[in-house]
Amino acid sequence: MSGIYIHIPFCKQACHYCDFHFSTSMGKKESMLLALHKELELRKGEFESEEVGTIYFGGGTPSVLSSTEITGLIETVYVNYKVTENPEITLEANPDDLSIKKIRELAASPINRLSIGIQSFFDEDLKFMNRAHSAEQASACLSEVGSHFKNISIDLIYGLPDMSHERWERNIEKALAYGIPHISSYALTVEPKTALANFIDKGLVAPLDDGVAEEHYATLTGLLDEAGYVCYEISNFGKPGYFSQNNTAYWLGKKYLGIGPSAHSYNGKSRSWNLSNNPKYIKAISNNELPMETEVLSKRDRYNEYVMTGLRTIWGVSIPKIRSEFGEKYHDYLLHQAEANLKKGLLFMQKDTLVVSKKGKFLSDGIASDLFMLKLEE
Repeated sequence: MSGIYIHIPFCKQACHYCDFHFSTSMGKKESMLLALHKELELRKGEFESEEVGTIYFGGGTPSVLSSTEITGLIETVYVNYKVTENPEITLEANPDDLSIKKIRELAASPINRLSIGIQSFFDEDLKFMNRAHSAEQASACLSEVGSHFKNISIDLIYGLPDMSHERWERNIEKALAYGIPHISSYALTVEPKTALANFIDKGLVAPLDDGVAEEHYATLTGLLDEAGYVCYEISNFGKPGYFSQNNTAYWLGKKYLGIGPSAHSYNGKSRSWNLSNNPKYIKAISNNELPMETEVLSKRDRYNEYVMTGLRTIWGVSIPKIRSEFGEKYHDYLLHQAEANLKKGLLFMQKDTLVVSKKGKFLSDGIASDLFMLKLEE
């Protein structure tokens, strides 16, 4: 099963922490939509032998589009690709876009999963992040969507400089009160060239505290575990039957096609990405050109990527797969490098699979880097 990701590069306003590609000007929306339709048509040959099981609208803020515009893009996918009988079709949405009318329109469309960018249920947090919605809008949209969608995910952010432990715990409790079956939660990070990075450099905002983020994560995993959620990936928690099919396919190394400016694609052997410039993207596509760069992945690249994604999930890193796909040198290297973290209890062996322990989850990226292959010749 393969996936199609469609990047909608528009937002109402810029969040202080965000470094994704987007524009706050909607002036080129019509031209962008035409280009997205056309790129889908131009690239159908890449998935000629693939069956599409997931369609994911990310951004940016895809919910700034009308349900008619979203449905039109889905129809173009169906015309040009072989799609499974019951695909997962996800739309990322912000609470301020989810009026009762909009929710009902989306429920009548092919969209069957909403991923809602709540981030926090408190206005002080939302203002700090420069989110476009209020806490009242966050609660209002969740009160309505449950009547129209069963498959719902929300995003929450922890580790904010002034977020107390009590407020973070209340955030989680509010999310649980709505019975949302999937929660994605991420630590606030400082990305270069963002407003947040600038504020910290100028001393307007206190530097982020990794210790606070780690405490918040421990609270998150504890409360969600008690509530019956499975932490199937470091930042993703789902009730049984509600894991994100799109994200799971990504972590398990399935093929996906990225449509739109800045979107990434992966075919198992190489990775490609479109340029992050709306006017140049539109112009190239209108000239029947694909504005992308491609990197052919070496065996070492593929090994490192498998280790990184595998250790973030409950499925771990398969020792037999390392041997069969990468060879004895990689197999022996992995086991040797894992010894220290196995002794510390940060990793454990589950049958023939290497898995990050509960103790090691917050440190998974660092643990993965310990296992990366840096110099071995292929």
